[in-house]
Amino acid sequence: MPSTQLNLATHLVRLDSETDFAGWRDAARRLAMNEITPEDVAWQVEQDGEDRGKDLPAVLADAKLVVPRDFIERAETVICHCDPERFGFLYRLLWRLRSEPKLLSIASDPDIRKLEATEKAVHRDVHKMRAFVRFRKIGEGTDERYVAWFEPEHFIVERNAHFFVRRFTGMRWSILTPYASADWDGEQLAIGPGAGKRDAPGEDDAEALWQTYFASIFNPARLKVKAMQREMPKKYWRNLPEASLIPDLIAGADKAASAMIDRMPTTPAPHHAKVKAKHWPTPEPSDVVAPEAGNIPELCEEAKGCRRCPLWRDATQTVFGEGPENADVIFVGEQPGDQEDLAGKPFVGPAGKVFDTILDDAEIDRRKVYVTNAVKHFKFEPRGKRRIHSKPNAGEIQACRWWLDKELDLVKPNLVVALGATAAQSLLGKAVPITKMRGDVIEREDGLRVFLTIHPSFILRIRDHEDKEAEKERFLGDMRKVKQLMAA
Repeated sequence: MPSTQLNLATHLVRLDSETDFAGWRDAARRLAMNEITPEDVAWQVEQDGEDRGKDLPAVLADAKLVVPRDFIERAETVICHCDPERFGFLYRLLWRLRSEPKLLSIASDPDIRKLEATEKAVHRDVHKMRAFVRFRKIGEGTDERYVAWFEPEHFIVERNAHFFVRRFTGMRWSILTPYASADWDGEQLAIGPGAGKRDAPGEDDAEALWQTYFASIFNPARLKVKAMQREMPKKYWRNLPEASLIPDLIAGADKAASAMIDRMPTTPAPHHAKVKAKHWPTPEPSDVVAPEAGNIPELCEEAKGCRRCPLWRDATQTVFGEGPENADVIFVGEQPGDQEDLAGKPFVGPAGKVFDTILDDAEIDRRKVYVTNAVKHFKFEPRGKRRIHSKPNAGEIQACRWWLDKELDLVKPNLVVALGATAAQSLLGKAVPITKMRGDVIEREDGLRVFLTIHPSFILRIRDHEDKEAEKERFLGDMRKVKQLMAA
């Protein structure tokens, strides 16, 4: 803040760091409860200089300042932005919220538009850091550790560090950035001062392996150069070992796509029959046996021979639920896709990868939840050499509901999350408008709570990059609500 403004302010607040949210929150509470207007406050991150302003005023021990919880969560995000005016901006919002309690819901308000834009910028930077950090190995044996260099636009190291702890718990690592560094020794996380790029190691032996992997997963048929550059801006390329491959991969994309199409398998692929024969050696449609399973593994084994609807005829195998039998929450999707049909596991395809990533961002451990589908067989339409997903009809949903009810009986969850309309129809026995009721919790007659949201495959179908990122954020918000409900 310019020195003239500092001199004019009645109160100068000194914060310990660029991300000192606790300090900002305490100061803002004291100021607001003593009726000190935003215009009379100057905010400054710790600096040497003459003593300007006065000590912060005290408040009565039993005094209360009530603001929406949503504001506190959003303020924690905005505090990570690089805008030096963010502290005063947030205090102005806090000041207004005392007399305008519905302010956060007024999308046309300039301050709210700025709040949303600032939040979005921080979330985008968080995502970029998670996507583009590349660790390089240094040392051997007991001295082995991994070091990465990253240049964020905002002050997100502290906010992002626990994500890397969860993702790379088993290795010792450091992430160096210009303003702060994060270090994990396998037991404790430490945030230290910034570093320079020269402090980060150069290439390591794994570089060539990583480039080989990147080239092997590059899909030329889905290449969209502009979209790729939006998602992976060139400013990050200098720190990415795979960046040197990108120009050649783009140049050869058309030829590689044609070759890939020529190699695509027919429908069904030859190995489908082998997998199917293994799971259904005697596929007699009259062979319907009422299972008497007492646990999930037994129920899964019984379901391998299910003939309750005609979908078993063309599917490769039954794809049953997966997860601990004492899980507090069950996530219910629509039906298995092509990759799930081959693997025999739920949510392992493209939608499953989106699901896993957002669960991780919401700090929900998939290993501790039960994941299943309303319909256990892949329903599809042959289109050329591909199998295209086809939505299950009401009869197929009803036929498979028997299995879902048994899963609910055995797991006894406190909460069920309906991922999409098919799951909601199966759980509630009727069609519900997901877009209108998204985020609602419906209690069934048996007392089971059902949380409604979209299926992650909906995100994959969005073509516009910004719209897709916005929908990811909405789905992440839904999962954070689920985490709160799990604890309730």
